[in-house]
Amino acid sequence: MKLVVLDGYTLNPGDIGWDKLEKFGDLTVYDRTNTGEVSDRIRDADIVFTNKTYVSRESIYAAPNLKYIGVLATGYNSVDIQAAKERNIPVTNVPSYGTEAVAQFAIGLLLEVCHQIGHHNRVVHEGKWEACPDYCFWDYPMIELSGKTMGIIGLGRIGTCTGRIAKAMGMNVITSTKELSPEGEKIARQVSLDELLKDSDVIMLHCPLTPETKEMINKETIGKMKDGVILVNNSRGQLIAEQDLADALNSGKIYFAAVDVVSEEPIKHQNPLLKAKNCIITPHISWTSKESRMRLMSIASENLEQFLAGHPINVVNG
Repeated sequence: MKLVVLDGYTLNPGDIGWDKLEKFGDLTVYDRTNTGEVSDRIRDADIVFTNKTYVSRESIYAAPNLKYIGVLATGYNSVDIQAAKERNIPVTNVPSYGTEAVAQFAIGLLLEVCHQIGHHNRVVHEGKWEACPDYCFWDYPMIELSGKTMGIIGLGRIGTCTGRIAKAMGMNVITSTKELSPEGEKIARQVSLDELLKDSDVIMLHCPLTPETKEMINKETIGKMKDGVILVNNSRGQLIAEQDLADALNSGKIYFAAVDVVSEEPIKHQNPLLKAKNCIITPHISWTSKESRMRLMSIASENLEQFLAGHPINVVNG
């Protein structure tokens, strides 16, 4: 059986191995694949794995032996799932490999806003502390989170994990979410989106990208927020109308934003957040802990194993 991984580098730059997939057959791993190379690279494949490289209708129909497509991520818009369904090819994803890592990173972004650890480390090394007449100094206000309100938009697995950490830090947690799990009920009080926007000192985005949530953070919804609110997004960049967020940061309506995702990735130089005041941007790395990537590899392997055994799991196209 011939297996092809189209873009393996982000999952495994060399520190975790491919043995969990190699056991299934002849495995070829490409670090990266350009759009125009996909059809040629999967033409003879039985099994294809992709992360962000798009597998189009044309490529699917150009691969007569193709039996299975595994997405090495949770989101599966990197595959024409309808074309795969027409050919009776299941497409699977990995839905829950990075819950703890992504929640931890969200809290890390928030703590960086509150304490500006990176900035203060940098200016100490530049000599500012040595030149200071006082025994301490700070360029940004230190923010204590205990007693403040965190509003989480989307209380699924990751949102619940984030809320649990916030609760442990003494925060009041509220949520606007479609469904509140029994675990979520112990962590957060469910409110309307308008109430969340009005009452939150910190707003965390942990919801999926849908037509309803696209650019849900915009001029209108920002206008409903508290002055000086903190916004954190390591979910999907398209949840935010980025020019509206940049305007709110520059005006001071939003005190600080910290994002791990943007609308177009890699980020483009014209993205307005790059020049906005008080905006931390990291390069879509919330999910990349070694532990998360090892779980992703294990679940992707289990998905394939169950398919070959006739009991497919995590199928996203029926």
